[in-house]
Amino acid sequence: MSQTDIHQKIASFTSIEQALEYFEIDFDSRFINEYRTQLVKRFNGYLLISKPDDWFSARRALKNAYCKVQRSRLDPHTRSACRGCTSCQRR
Repeated sequence: MSQTDIHQKIASFTSIEQALEYFEIDFDSRFINEYRTQLVKRFNGYLLISKPDDWFSARRALKNAYCKVQRSRLDPHTRSACRGCTSCQRR
């Protein structure tokens, strides 16, 4: 899949759930309903920064966005682990 193809595919998504399903990332619908705007903004920001050239780099941008929003919910004053994040590699 070329770079223009992946950009067209991402542009065709009408919801973040479609992107998560396309990139085969498990997600919690309650979390998505609550943090939808933050997740979409972070994903779009990562797409602007990294300019994905294939499926894997676009998937990495979405996983990073999902994980960053999940980790932002943790208490910053404790060293709690990232639990409940379905895409986190830092468990």
